Amino acid sequence: MAVNVYEGMFILDSNRLGREPQAVSGQIPKMIEEAGGEVLVSRLWEERRLAFPIQGHRKGTYWLAYFKVDGKKITGLERTCQLSETILRVLFLKIDPRIADTLVQHALAGPTAKREPESETSFDDEESPASELEPAAE
Repeated sequence: MAVNVYEGMFILDSNRLGREPQAVSGQIPKMIEEAGGEVLVSRLWEERRLAFPIQGHRKGTYWLAYFKVDGKKITGLERTCQLSETILRVLFLKIDPRIADTLVQHALAGPTAKREPESETSFDDEESPASELEPAAE
């Protein structure tokens, strides 16, 4: 039995999550455990507008999970996710064992602090690069 660490990114129906947050969020660890896996981290990632509609939904909630499971059970877990009315899309990635602990610790820490916006370059004190392209007056 080859037990591997996987990252699961789930896109959930935001409307159902809003109505039944405990039931929907508890569904993912339950599915993993029923497949014989062990959940390492399971948490909300973010809610956002989708790039294109999925099953008529324009908005989705991303849910991140790290878990250990036998590699042969992944196809069954994918099928269970496809049959779920709450899960719009899912992606499973096998994680390299050398970085698994680091990724799990990062996910446990939660969202990182927002970075400061990068300052825009100002040409007030300098000659504008556009002026270099203009022909010199003769």
